[in-house]
Amino acid sequence: MSADPLSSVSDAQSIAHILRRQPSRWEPHGYDPVPEIPLVTAADVAPIMPGLDLWDCWPLAHEDGRTAMHAGRTWWFFLSAPCFPDPVQRHDVARIRLLSHGDDGWRDHGNALPDGLNPGTREWAGCAVLMDDGVSVTLFYTVAGRQGGAFSYEQRLFAVPGTLGTDGPGAWQAPQEIVAADGVRYVADRQEITNPAPGSIKAFRDPAWFRDPATGKAHVVFTGSAAWTSNPHNGLVGLATLTADGWLLEDPLVEAIGTNNEMERPCVVWRDGRYYLFWSTQRHTFAPGAVDGPNGLYGMVAESLTGPWRQLNGSGLVAPNPAGEPGQTYSWWVTGEGTVWSFIDYWGMAGRKLADHPELLRAQFGGTPAPVFSLVFDGDRVTVAP
Repeated sequence: MSADPLSSVSDAQSIAHILRRQPSRWEPHGYDPVPEIPLVTAADVAPIMPGLDLWDCWPLAHEDGRTAMHAGRTWWFFLSAPCFPDPVQRHDVARIRLLSHGDDGWRDHGNALPDGLNPGTREWAGCAVLMDDGVSVTLFYTVAGRQGGAFSYEQRLFAVPGTLGTDGPGAWQAPQEIVAADGVRYVADRQEITNPAPGSIKAFRDPAWFRDPATGKAHVVFTGSAAWTSNPHNGLVGLATLTADGWLLEDPLVEAIGTNNEMERPCVVWRDGRYYLFWSTQRHTFAPGAVDGPNGLYGMVAESLTGPWRQLNGSGLVAPNPAGEPGQTYSWWVTGEGTVWSFIDYWGMAGRKLADHPELLRAQFGGTPAPVFSLVFDGDRVTVAP
């Protein structure tokens, strides 16, 4: 089988028994200019949790994607870790932290899940949904590693039922695995590796809820890796659907085989009768020979959830970091309102490289929410609002 099995009719026929629905392809051939994310300044780098790094975040949201308001506050889940000398270490101890935001600013509510509840060794990104009954809450998240097992980068998708009380979402019950990687469409390797190259690990993570207004069905999209190819750059966006018998693993929506290894933190926004699929990626995860793009928010648009999907702005690039500060922010989450949240990564580098300036590993890492910006939606064009 070729490294890019979707590139010809014969290859597509050869995987017909694997994929009932051929995913749309993300393969940019160039990037037209689009507005950049505003520059992060020193005034923006204000840690809200001294002693803790905060990064990937998502709000408690209604089933239709609107950000939920409870007790006059919005409720936010962040990945968190102590401030290590090398911030890369944070991924190996990550816990989900619950904060809320209101007129008085941020409040910390501690770790979202009780100690010992997680069936893995780390808690990675997901989403949180307030069901239409106004009380039931489900936290979807990525379980990394396994309790009692060898250290690994294995990722599994779990849901934790809870309730919305006076003090916010809580009363969490036992986590339940919703779907498992099948090893046929989605890579299912345990990934027991010690020092993976950045951006090289395989994915089955980042579940994001979406209720389709056209069908009423509930879904999650997630970051995955294609199992039907030997190409090491095999990123994709996967799909699972809630049925009467539980969650069903479905064919991927979009693949980037031979283009990119990571289509991280995908989420779907429905706007003006169209479906907008967004994800984050970085320049170093593009394949050799691909037309690599900047660290930024990317996306596609379709008239139905299952596609076919078209690249927004011609290439998929929606919101790049400034050319002069290419790593200033990352992990963008688009809310139902069209606002975009992320975290401050390496800002104010002024052309300096971490490899040459190890003292900047800690000094220039933000580890706190980045300034929020909004998107302008106009059919197949979505850009940063002025």
